[in-house]
Amino acid sequence: MGQIKATVKDGRLVVHMPTNLPEGLEVDLVTDDDLDAESRAKLHAALQASAKEAEQGLGRPATEVLASLSQG
Repeated sequence: MGQIKATVKDGRLVVHMPTNLPEGLEVDLVTDDDLDAESRAKLHAALQASAKEAEQGLGRPATEVLASLSQG
């Protein structure tokens, strides 16, 4: 999934289009208004690369990553 656009209305986010995200998934939202054009382009490139890796099954579950970090 690529970028998700939303608008704030009455203090809530209204997503502009349907998503294929699983029901109940929590997502972290970050505004990009503090990014300059170069930083924004790098962010979008990294997000697209990450999404492609996930589609190819190359990612690791977050629980696995966090567990490995706590074992330090």
